[in-house]
Amino acid sequence: MNTEQFQRNNMYIETPEAYGDDGKNFDDDGRAKRTGTWVTASAHIITAVIGSGVLSLAWAIAQMGWVAGPVVLFAFSFITYFTSTLLADCYRSPDPVNGKRNYTYSQVVRSILGGRKFQLCGLAQYINLVGVTIGYTITASISMVAVKRSNCFHKHGHQDKCYTSNNPFMILFACIQIILSQIPNFHKLSWLSIVAAIMSFAYSSIGLGLSIAKVATGGEHVRTSLTGVQVGVDVTGSEKVWRTFQAIGDIAFAYAYSNVLIEIQDTLKSSPAENKVMKRASLIGILTTTLFYVLCGTLGYAAFGNDAPGNFLTGFGFYEPFWLIDFANVCIAIHLVGAYQVFCQPIFGFVEGWSKEKWSESKFVNVDYVVKLPLCGTYNLNFFRIVWRTTYVIITAIIAMLFPFFNDFLGLIGSLSFWPLTVYFPIEMYIKQTKMPKFSFTWTWLKILSWVCLIVSIISAAGSIQGLAQDLKKYQPFKATQ
Repeated sequence: MNTEQFQRNNMYIETPEAYGDDGKNFDDDGRAKRTGTWVTASAHIITAVIGSGVLSLAWAIAQMGWVAGPVVLFAFSFITYFTSTLLADCYRSPDPVNGKRNYTYSQVVRSILGGRKFQLCGLAQYINLVGVTIGYTITASISMVAVKRSNCFHKHGHQDKCYTSNNPFMILFACIQIILSQIPNFHKLSWLSIVAAIMSFAYSSIGLGLSIAKVATGGEHVRTSLTGVQVGVDVTGSEKVWRTFQAIGDIAFAYAYSNVLIEIQDTLKSSPAENKVMKRASLIGILTTTLFYVLCGTLGYAAFGNDAPGNFLTGFGFYEPFWLIDFANVCIAIHLVGAYQVFCQPIFGFVEGWSKEKWSESKFVNVDYVVKLPLCGTYNLNFFRIVWRTTYVIITAIIAMLFPFFNDFLGLIGSLSFWPLTVYFPIEMYIKQTKMPKFSFTWTWLKILSWVCLIVSIISAAGSIQGLAQDLKKYQPFKATQ
């Protein structure tokens, strides 16, 4: 689709003629001038990365122990940053500074690799994005339930069962997302990402503080070891293997943001060059998240030992001080409200762009109605956008209510998306764009890295599937949480 067609089909694009100027308010592709900076890009990355994954890191470290756990964390951190720099150079092609813009991850793959790989990338990306939004719905409801249960324990004592259903809170979360999903596109999300990033720092810091306090006060003895949970004491031999695989998937999920990297980069202003700014934002985002991940994972393990819960903020013993736990879980819920939007906006944009091409004459799909909102200016009302986005949020909420498995779900999403989206496509595109000679030194070690990561993804997916199978055996739909 050329620029003129894109402008005609996309309801958010305004032409220079509409302004009566010489195009100074527009970028080289005819779109309104982008205003994003390394600050807003870093906020988007932190919002995308420090999500529900941080809550399961204490459990993941417990499965692997003091040695392998941190090593795996640092390994995923390095791989994610390295491949993100390769991907940032592919936003424009064939030249990373002056080439043609690609607006989405799938468009980058189509532009550089083309053919069947473009179709496989689209399938992997959008399955991952849908899975993440379902996972965030589950996690947000768990945090909301934790608030209610902590108040119940505080009022009635820990002997009370305090049975609570996740479903009303998933419905509440979905209602909030239905409203926020009417935000037109990624370019309007900066404020929400900044708020979400602040929330992620808040609840991570609270978790760290509570872990340090629990370790410092001593209390009940916790067991930790260099190799994690012990065979014959905590788990059987097969459980140890499966849990280790699943833990690797959880850590992979915790670093997942490649599937929205291009969409984030597309918000950056063109000077300085977008790839340089994106690399800087990625470095800041990954360093920040790795610091929090290592601290949350290791200190959470020190606090809970081999019995670390899947969500270390909802672990037994953290109900006091109950008000601080309440605040931390509210921060998680608010953060996930923003994170949900970061991951669902590419889905919305893809479906709406495809629909405009498919039904270019349909007023229901293409026509906007300008509505004046008090204190908010004007809003472009589009009936297709309202119906489609509302339907999407409702469907993800229903799936989350049917399959509310936290750790296994995160591990499966992470393992399925890590290799293709974070490793394979960035490496393949970098090799082709730089015209790297086959069997050269760099080509060889990049291929080895890709194959190693594929093996890691396969074994972590196997662990998550086994965990889901075990959960399904004892699962009763819509049953209240104990």
